[in-house]
Amino acid sequence: MLDTILSRLETIKERFLFLEKELSNSEIVNNHQIFASYSKEYSGLKKIVEKYDEYKKNSENFDSTKMLLEDSDPEIKSLAQDELNNITEKLNINEMEVKKLLIPENEDDEKNVFLEIRAGTGGDEAGLFVGDLFRMFTRVTERKKWQIELISSRESEKGGFKEVVAKISGKQVYRYLKFESGVHRVQRVPDTESQGRVHTSACSVAVLPEVEELDSIEIDKSEIRVDTFRASGAGGQHVNKTDSAVRLTHIPTGLVVECQDGRSQHKNKAKAMNLLQSKLMEQASNEQIEKQDSERKNMVGSGDRSEKIRTYNFPQNRITDHRIEFSIHSLEAFLDGDMDDMVETLIEENQARLLSQLEEKLK
Repeated sequence: MLDTILSRLETIKERFLFLEKELSNSEIVNNHQIFASYSKEYSGLKKIVEKYDEYKKNSENFDSTKMLLEDSDPEIKSLAQDELNNITEKLNINEMEVKKLLIPENEDDEKNVFLEIRAGTGGDEAGLFVGDLFRMFTRVTERKKWQIELISSRESEKGGFKEVVAKISGKQVYRYLKFESGVHRVQRVPDTESQGRVHTSACSVAVLPEVEELDSIEIDKSEIRVDTFRASGAGGQHVNKTDSAVRLTHIPTGLVVECQDGRSQHKNKAKAMNLLQSKLMEQASNEQIEKQDSERKNMVGSGDRSEKIRTYNFPQNRITDHRIEFSIHSLEAFLDGDMDDMVETLIEENQARLLSQLEEKLK
């Protein structure tokens, strides 16, 4: 392990021991704000320190066992070599675990998300593909025991959707879905194709972390135009008889969001405002990322909606993620929400890039 990383770990352990002592200090205990802050920091450092202590213990065992290789007894030397191989394997695992823990956590990983799917090139077939992807994400939420709530949708003429916006709530939703943003492409023979030719269609997916009250962006109400209208599509007779749907236009940026799922205009407006805040937060974040080219290069793709990230090839029963050149040959299961292999590979690849970035930074 790099000396600079070991030095950083020693600094972390010193801070950990300081916090441990302070948390038993009556003055700190009685100051709820400081106590809560210290407790949170202590909890965050505990795993790193435990893994670092494990690494140091194995490192000490390695040094003491290595001395036995100089023993004149061949049997002892052989046993020592076997033990060294075992300790080396443990050290390699410890080192990787410690480095992963040193990567700053993405605070958005625990958040709920807004999922937006929009038809792109391909006409009616693209609309059908939007429906396929929405069903896929719905099946994922069922498998993960999350909750999905339809915010708005616009149906296309021959089935499917021009666009779908939904909110997905649950544990670590953004961590799992954050790499889905981008252009998803499908290659298959449409039902309307009489000559059996394969068509290529596409749609864009955006996954936005929900903005919480603590980090929400303040929006000047005078800069928002509010329009109400009658909801279209499924929803029952009541929906079609009242102007319950709400469309918000943020005049400075031109961003438009709408919510038409609920019967209450007030609730629809609140949901639309939450979505607008998330989109403005994403916009601000993207502007910051564009100014930091070095960070962008270390991401799994840019997350840009114009970037083709994945192809669903029906004739070859294959899904390929172009950012990591990883393919899965079980398209039906994948579209039924069995995405774990793909998602975990994306997460591992991103961690590897972040580890490389960390080591470069600490050299």
